[in-house]
Amino acid sequence: MPRVDRYAAFADDAAGGNLAGVVLDASTLSEAQMQAIAADVGYSETAFVATGGDGARSIRYFSPEREVDFCGHATIAVAVAIGAAHGTGEYELRTPVGPVRVQAENGSGRLRGSFLSPAFDAAPMQDDDRVRLLELLGWEPTELHPEYPPAVAFAGNWHPVLVASTTARLAILDYDFDGLRQLCQGRRWTTVQLIAPAGEGVWRSRNPFPWGGVVEDPATGAAAAAFAGYLLRLGHVDSSRLTIVQGVEMGRPSTIDVSIEGDRARIAGSAARIEG
Repeated sequence: MPRVDRYAAFADDAAGGNLAGVVLDASTLSEAQMQAIAADVGYSETAFVATGGDGARSIRYFSPEREVDFCGHATIAVAVAIGAAHGTGEYELRTPVGPVRVQAENGSGRLRGSFLSPAFDAAPMQDDDRVRLLELLGWEPTELHPEYPPAVAFAGNWHPVLVASTTARLAILDYDFDGLRQLCQGRRWTTVQLIAPAGEGVWRSRNPFPWGGVVEDPATGAAAAAFAGYLLRLGHVDSSRLTIVQGVEMGRPSTIDVSIEGDRARIAGSAARIEG
């Protein structure tokens, strides 16, 4: 079997960030083998990179239970892994949602990765979905921020977005796992972006991921990119850059740097390789 490297993405050390498996030589693996490896690794996603005869790299992402179309934190981990193996620079990955360009660069004495997301999309959330989502989460409509309406946003995956008035609402996450999984699977939502303003250009986030069999994601690059598109569509972007802090309540703090470039977001962060 191929070697599986393990990384903590969006963190400077293995104690933080979101864990991702990375297989840089997956050319001979079947879909069933990739799914089995992802289940064995047990992280929210494991990324599998295959290099074709023309030298082009394709990538697929698997949660412990199923394949997902795109995964931001695993893409950051892959960018750093490719940089460590082949040197810094820009590389193209053929993903299920189209080509994504990743970059590996040195920053503050360590490798950092970034990627330019697929193009944004966003739409208001249907009333029935909003009511059901709030019910499953145990949130009250009055806890939502009045300037940021519930929506669904896309930058590789679809994510429902709920903006809380204060970060205090994010302190408790106790939801109906089976019910939310059923709703997310039915709507093809990946993680649920629960987020609140935490200062100028800074946001605090939590991301349930029952669709993939995971209670919560400590760092979600794809959701961060989708949220940037959501802000852009609302006209709430005062700066082209923002920072999303996630995973704090899980004890795995993560920092996601986001910059808006036209109709896409560049997502950047560190990734620490987990030894052993």
